[in-house]
Amino acid sequence: MREADGPVQVRAVGERLGLDASVRGKLEPLRAKMTKLADRGWLHKRPDGRFTARAQA
Repeated sequence: MREADGPVQVRAVGERLGLDASVRGKLEPLRAKMTKLADRGWLHKRPDGRFTARAQA
């Protein structure tokens, strides 16, 4: 997340991690993990569904 220039989609994160991004079902567990991280304050989930890293304190 911190390497990205701006907000990223789950698909881009999955591709970077080596997941098969062509199959939507392969990305759903990653989407759930990223949403949990956003709920806990580690990431920020934007209304358009993309994610950004929270600013470091």
